Order: sequence, then C-alpha cells, then structure tokens
Amino acid sequence: MSTSSNDQGRAYEYAWMNALYEVLSAIRKTRIVQNSSLDANRRAWDNMDTERQDRWKRSACAAVHQILALEPRMSEEDDDELLLEFQRDGAGTQGDVRDIVIKRNSIQWEVGLSIKHNHEAVKHSRLSHSLDFGKEWFGMPCTQQYWAEVKPIFDRLKTEKANGKKWSELPDKEEGVYVPLLNAFMEEVNRAYLSDASVPEKMVAYLIGVNDYYKVVSQDKKQTTLIHTFNMHNTLGQPSKTKCAEQDVPTIQLPTRLDAIQFKQGSKNTVEMQLNYGWQLSFRIHNASTKVEPSLKFDIQFIKFPGGIGNFFCPWK
Repeated sequence: MSTSSNDQGRAYEYAWMNALYEVLSAIRKTRIVQNSSLDANRRAWDNMDTERQDRWKRSACAAVHQILALEPRMSEEDDDELLLEFQRDGAGTQGDVRDIVIKRNSIQWEVGLSIKHNHEAVKHSRLSHSLDFGKEWFGMPCTQQYWAEVKPIFDRLKTEKANGKKWSELPDKEEGVYVPLLNAFMEEVNRAYLSDASVPEKMVAYLIGVNDYYKVVSQDKKQTTLIHTFNMHNTLGQPSKTKCAEQDVPTIQLPTRLDAIQFKQGSKNTVEMQLNYGWQLSFRIHNASTKVEPSLKFDIQFIKFPGGIGNFFCPWK
C-alpha cells in the first residue's frame, strides 16, 4: 500500500472515530483512548483536503446508526464508561484485523470495526526467503521440502537485487518467479492439510480475523458504505439490559474441508482456493516495489462468502 493510500485509510478510520464519538457522547459517558494510533490517524486526517474530509464524514455518518442498531450495548444508558480505541499498529500480525475497538470494561464486553476505504482486500501477506507463512497462518511451520523448492527462486531474486534490477527488466517474471512460487505455496498448503485437518479453519480465521467484528467498506464512487458481519464466535449483536438488536446477526460456519486449490483459469499470478460451507478465496501474488526484492506480496480476496455473513448497504445522505 502506498503512503498515499495508507494515509487515506488512516484518515477514514479517524472519520469513523469522530462519527462514533459524536453520536455516542450525546447519549452516554464516552471516551476516546489516547494512543499512538490516534495520533497517527489524526495527522493523516489533518493532511487531507476539505473535499475528502467531507466525503469521509458522509461515509461514516451514513453507517454509524446501523452499527448502533446492531449493537444496543454501545448506546445503553448506564453509569459506566464506553471506550473508543484505535488498535495499535501490529495487531493484525496476531490475527486481529479490527481497527477500532469499542468496549465497556465494567461488563467485560467489546465489539470491533475493520475500516476499509475503497477496497475489500483481506490481508497483504507476503512470501519471502525468510517469512514462514505456515507458522503465521495456521500454526504449522513450513516443511523443509517447501524451503528447498523456494530457495533457488529467492536466491536468484537476491542476486537481481544486488545488481539493481527492476522487476520490469526480468523477462520471465511470471514463468520464472510467480508460477514456481505459487506451485510451492499450493503444495505446502496441501501438505499441511494432510497433516492437520483443522488447517482450513485456522487459515480462514487468520485471514478474516480471530475476533468477531463488523467490516466497514466505503465505496466513494457509489456513495455507499457497506457493512459486513463476521460473527464467528457469536459475540455480535448481544442485547443490552433493556433492548435487543434490531436485526439478528447470523453466525458463520468456518470451513472444515479444503476442496481444491489451483491456478485461476488463464492466470499465472493468481491461485484460487475452494473450501466447504461456501468459502472461496483468491491469492494474487505481485511485486510490491519497482526494484527486485526477495519478497512478494499477496493480495488476498474473498470470491465467495458463506451465507452466514450479513450485508448492509448504507447510502450516503
């Protein structure tokens, strides 16, 4: 993600924090937790022009009441304090994809939001000469067979980097790098699955997040804000003492079976994975910089979600 895209994402998160605080502080005792992520997001917001700020205010305000309708404990009038907190950088590496956490310590309750601006990507994980995706994704270190298969590829990339080569100067970037890396990746996933039948569940939990949350996506061109519910552990939509959620938040069945993993038809840089219960993902590998590096990035997207994910469309006013 470029610095510009990163700053826009941070600024949109800040718009959401302001929208939440404006609505909730008028109802009950509410506090924004001060931390380094708040400072960074505020700086990004301050650097945005007025037009963008107005656009993202509209985007957040369009959907904030839908979140409150689904989470009555947020607006419940009580003597305790509601805390709004930005996650610290690095939480995502532990499988927590939430950007904002709303919590009440007095009742040991919290709910999270994952805030996205104009994109639905899940994670931007990497394959490299040293990163162990198996250990990170599903708790099973990659095998020696995998490392032996990828070592010649990454050794070559190290040499090309030392020579100052650009990716555009590699005549066989797809056939010589992308295809063999993705083949090694698919073979390792299959090996892991044969060793541990829970790999599909662990991998999807890592990719979508280990905690329940609402995923918020601003679609600026359509002037619509989308809300997707990721309720794996049945913690979303809990009733308050006096009120139930206006709509049930369905639970999601995590996958238990890997049905297929293969190249997308006609592609040399994208692998598709089919799992049971309606899960389907794509993994597109790409170079994340102009100059060659022994590291490549995955753009991971969901092609299909299971039926248990709720979707809410909030048009801007």
